[in-house]
Amino acid sequence: MRAASVILVILTMPFVMAFSKMESIAESNNYSAVTESPKFVQALNLMDGTSAEWAKRAILGENISHRPIKVLFKDLGKISQAYASFDALGWRGEDGQLYIFISKRHMNAPTEALASILSHESIHQDEFSSIEEETYGWCYEAVVWSQMKKKNPQLSNYNYGEDSLVDRLNTLEKMFKTSKNTDKEIRHAVSKNPGYSGLPAYSPGFDGNEEFIH
Repeated sequence: MRAASVILVILTMPFVMAFSKMESIAESNNYSAVTESPKFVQALNLMDGTSAEWAKRAILGENISHRPIKVLFKDLGKISQAYASFDALGWRGEDGQLYIFISKRHMNAPTEALASILSHESIHQDEFSSIEEETYGWCYEAVVWSQMKKKNPQLSNYNYGEDSLVDRLNTLEKMFKTSKNTDKEIRHAVSKNPGYSGLPAYSPGFDGNEEFIH
């Protein structure tokens, strides 16, 4: 289970925020600077009223680049075979532009599932990563997914194997709840994940705000 690339990290919180640009985009619901995909537009709208509002603000411009993060589906294996099995990838271009690439395997995933994994990827904003950061990201996914299922109970009707992104999120949600809404099980899973082999325990620039865990 892999979501973020090991080449990006989390931002320092609170951000230096690009308020005027973000507010303009948010008020008009014009996400053209973020995505051309109707599914991602729907996912961004679903974030309202959930813990994913923080992620939405980051995607719209409240991040260290002061620019909207570009979101798109992509064959991650074409970037590198090392990323072929990843579900999503945070990326920073040479010009500082931030991207969130969601694997093309998930183009037909429920919109709520996309909103959940976007929440994770929104925290990756520079060239570093760590066990702490990935643990935070996985927990964030679990919390947002749980909230999405409360908003849309039909999401609980998916059978295992029916959608791989839903399977991922259900697994994370179960781990989070089994640990009594703490990161204990998820942290262990992240630490043992071969995709994060060699990551340091902590990374510069990351100061996780764990309010969403409660």
